Amino acid sequence: MKNISILGSTGSVGTQALNVIEANPDLYRILALTAHSNSNLLIEQALKFKPLLVVVTDDSKYQQVKTALSGTNTKVLAGEASLCEAASLEGVDLVLTAIVGSVGLSPTVAAIQAGKDIALANKETLVVAGDLITALAKAHNVKIIPVDSEHSAIFQCLVGESNSSIEKIYLTASGGPFRGKDADFLRSVTKAQALKHPNWVMGAKITIDSASLMNKGLEVIEAKWLFDLEVDQIDVIVHPQSIVHSLVQFNDGSMKAQMGLPDMNLPIHYALAYPDRIHSDFKRFNFMDYPELNFYKADQKTFRNLELAYTALRRGGNMPCIINAANEVVVEAFLQERIGFLQMSDVIAACMEEIAFVEKPSLNNYLETDRYTRIFAGQLVTN
Repeated sequence: MKNISILGSTGSVGTQALNVIEANPDLYRILALTAHSNSNLLIEQALKFKPLLVVVTDDSKYQQVKTALSGTNTKVLAGEASLCEAASLEGVDLVLTAIVGSVGLSPTVAAIQAGKDIALANKETLVVAGDLITALAKAHNVKIIPVDSEHSAIFQCLVGESNSSIEKIYLTASGGPFRGKDADFLRSVTKAQALKHPNWVMGAKITIDSASLMNKGLEVIEAKWLFDLEVDQIDVIVHPQSIVHSLVQFNDGSMKAQMGLPDMNLPIHYALAYPDRIHSDFKRFNFMDYPELNFYKADQKTFRNLELAYTALRRGGNMPCIINAANEVVVEAFLQERIGFLQMSDVIAACMEEIAFVEKPSLNNYLETDRYTRIFAGQLVTN
């Protein structure tokens, strides 16, 4: 029996993880659930899975959740600081970090310091502070198991292999809804168009990131830390069908690819069960349904976010933290229809120019960088 804490249980990854857990009650037990503001679903989940602890980070929802669970043995806490308690709860074996955004950083640190293995769906944690997180995980002998489909693919391809034998990895990108479009087209795209992803069903923020290729840029940065790679060892190729989830090229010239239908249940299932594989009833891939698999070079000139992410990774220090914070601000502004699609890259680039660079940041430096960048980006969006 594996005891699990899910940070972000009401989001896309969190709800799918609970489906996997519900289908395997003899293998998993939920000890903690957290959500931001979807209190109704959080209450429903808590009544079904009976965790020891529930956290709602939106203080205004606390009383509703507290009252609804008053007849149970579930403890209810509120506020972002309480995420760390859910992450480090005694008895938890695995923490699934499915929170969106840099708010996932502090609870991930708390979980690692408490010796909990991490199923990482919060890519921003490694983007913001990859050096700190990987060093901390090594010091506490904690495993970080990626949940993103691309990083899960690389992780699976490397089972039984030595990282030193990696020549290159290829992260695949669907290209999103605007694959092949030029800048003139992108200037006038709407929120509704950007939210129509051709292959994946995801939350709004990650769907916009996919449309702008920032999601792939963040994954490049995450891959550097997960697999201890140099920047030039990480490439991005556009693969519209989203069947090949990523590839590893080894120093003898051979390659491994992990394939499957575009379904987040698969990497979630793998991360929860690791190091085992357990049976699932998920739909199986049929080669006859996909007679052609296509691959293209990523267009970094039109989709500047990918280029900015590579630039940030090469610069190092707190620069990835800057682009992550700026991106969270501009995506929210785009979803509120306050800025245009291409303006998102303009604001991110301006933040990279203006926010103070720190070559070897501490945790406090990262937190300060995140805060200052959000303020500056917010001013640019408002102006």
